[in-house]
Amino acid sequence: MTLDLDALTLTAGAHEDRGNGLCLMEAVAWFAGEGHSDHPVCVSPVLGAFGRVLNDVLPDGRRQDLKPLVPLLPGTAGDGKDQVRGLMAADWLVRVYLPAWLELAGLDAGELRGLPVLDSGDAAAAAQPVLDSARARAAAAWDIAWDAAGAASGAAAWDAAWDAAWDAAWDAAGAAAGDAAGDALAPTMAVLQDSAIGLYRAMITPGGAS
Repeated sequence: MTLDLDALTLTAGAHEDRGNGLCLMEAVAWFAGEGHSDHPVCVSPVLGAFGRVLNDVLPDGRRQDLKPLVPLLPGTAGDGKDQVRGLMAADWLVRVYLPAWLELAGLDAGELRGLPVLDSGDAAAAAQPVLDSARARAAAAWDIAWDAAGAASGAAAWDAAWDAAWDAAWDAAGAAAGDAAGDALAPTMAVLQDSAIGLYRAMITPGGAS
């Protein structure tokens, strides 16, 4: 039985079997002809780690925007692009995700947004003084987020590093937002959801057509 993408509804979390639902990575495993798993062997470990987190943090409606990516993910494992993908994800955390929440809380994130793209070890090292300053405002998140950037060169370590970075960034964002809540968060959430989905698509074929 083949996967019908038109009829598919992606749901959060891992599932015991396909009859109980499918997350993004489980759908990819089915599409690729693999056994049921949310860690399909045909998918880059970096894309797998990012995709599992993104699937679960998106609301139900927005999660369905990931369905067109299912056919693009098989074959990314071992394609030699994981270091670039890891740096793209870490760059997004540093220059897009956390600044959005800091600004929502009325804090200045101009230096973070103004950093050059973190596309190499040299760029990361050059950004260190700005990151040191940012740690004063979101200390817990930056140590772990920066560890994720360093871990980007090792795909085996990325899964745990990305999950830790995302969780730490989310915790720091919540703390920084303080009293901002409810409807006040919605515009920032919508922008970051769009940005994260666009980033993920770009990470599948870095430097190529999306």
